Amino acid sequence: MISRILSAALMGIDAYLVEVETSLERGLLSLALVGLPDSAVRESRERVVAAIKNSGYEFPPRRITINLAPADIRKEGSGYDLPIAVGIMAAHGEISEERLADHIILGELALDGTLRPVHGVLSMAWQARQKNVKGLIVPAANAKEAAMVEELQVYPVESLRQTVDFLNNREEIPPCKIDLKEIFEVSRHYLVDFSDVKGQEHVKRSLEVAAAGGHNIIMIGPPGSGKTMLAKRLSTILPAMTLEEALETTKIHSVAGLLPSDKALIATRPFRSPHHTISDAGLIGGGKYPRPGEVSLSHHGVLFLDELPEFKKNVLEVMRQPLEDGRVTIARATLSITYPANFMLAAAMNPCPCGYYSDPNKECTCAPPQIQRYLARISGPLLDRIDIHIEVPAVKYQDLAAESSGEKSEHIRERVQRAREVQLRRFHDAKHLFCNADMQSRDIRRHCRVDERGQELLKMAITQLGLSARAYDRILKVSRTIADLAGAEHILPEHISEAIQYRSLDRNLWA
Repeated sequence: MISRILSAALMGIDAYLVEVETSLERGLLSLALVGLPDSAVRESRERVVAAIKNSGYEFPPRRITINLAPADIRKEGSGYDLPIAVGIMAAHGEISEERLADHIILGELALDGTLRPVHGVLSMAWQARQKNVKGLIVPAANAKEAAMVEELQVYPVESLRQTVDFLNNREEIPPCKIDLKEIFEVSRHYLVDFSDVKGQEHVKRSLEVAAAGGHNIIMIGPPGSGKTMLAKRLSTILPAMTLEEALETTKIHSVAGLLPSDKALIATRPFRSPHHTISDAGLIGGGKYPRPGEVSLSHHGVLFLDELPEFKKNVLEVMRQPLEDGRVTIARATLSITYPANFMLAAAMNPCPCGYYSDPNKECTCAPPQIQRYLARISGPLLDRIDIHIEVPAVKYQDLAAESSGEKSEHIRERVQRAREVQLRRFHDAKHLFCNADMQSRDIRRHCRVDERGQELLKMAITQLGLSARAYDRILKVSRTIADLAGAEHILPEHISEAIQYRSLDRNLWA
């Protein structure tokens, strides 16, 4: 007696179909599980036996062999509990095979036969639609997430008994239906706003420029100057997410098990702020069984690194690939997985170890060599990938006491959106360019031409202000963004002047 049940597994953020084959033979009661199962899958034997018995069914006293095909790819997670239980009961003749051939079954079983949610259901639902599978049977807690995929029948079930009754046509379960566009619109609201920030108008301007051009930014200032508060609001002025971006971001969070139970779709730009004690695997992704890291969870959003010099050097260095390529590749002996990681980097740091260098109200206790060693923790290659450096001074009392609120995020976002549209039209024939920050040297020469006055300003910046050579291209890219915000076709001297101000670390202010 053999049964075949369709299920699904994850590889990166994508899914593939898994066939759960069950064979019952005469012999002493035993249950063998093959097909490269990990420890969580192997432990399903105990959960499945208890769930079948506690649901009121007889566990077949046979020699049972379960194969998870394809057998050369490692299977992990607890989502195979339900298909294994259904496969055993189908092979024993307790479940009709009518609905088994065209339905994917997923779910973790509790010992009493109730179902618990699993990770990555959205990716599995996409795979089910691509393979023209008729329906998906999932735990009720995963139903809305799976129903994001249109043209797919998603059946929410609460227990093993309800699943068996549905497969035997003894109970009809209405497919889960949602209004994807309505959920998308309702979810597009941020909990913070730029109007909450008092003062710091020049920093707000630099964040607007960064958002308009997709530029990475670092803020330098004493503790309490508002660096973190400003960074948390950067995602609110980025262009609104498209539905495709929202679905891709939701897939990543679902695979990582971080999708909130009350939220079927992530429709706002992610903001991730890992602690400086994070490991390189936690930031980039990986582990024994690879999982997305913070750079992938920030996909289409903002990754904020507070106290940047406090991060371990090897952790910062592994960020160079995702900053350059917009994706992360994790290689293992048996497989290689690629996660998307197209994010904006926002970083913050103190000007010195004590934090009060150049603060007019508090005295700095750091010696010059200490300050130099502190700044040297940030490598040149990493700074090469940060276009904007901005100083954030302590907030003045009159700004804190002011009753008027600042400009709302939605108004800033409108200007950012218009600038991004200009860039998309400019780069319409270049597949690798989506915003000014993506430009390489060849693109800069083509799209960032300046007149004679602009060349004089750039010459002065390099020679008299002591700016490094790496600053030249960054100034031109940021100047192009400032011109786009102003609606100017050409880069003017005032645009270059503003861009030069955004290179604090290159001017060796703490030398």
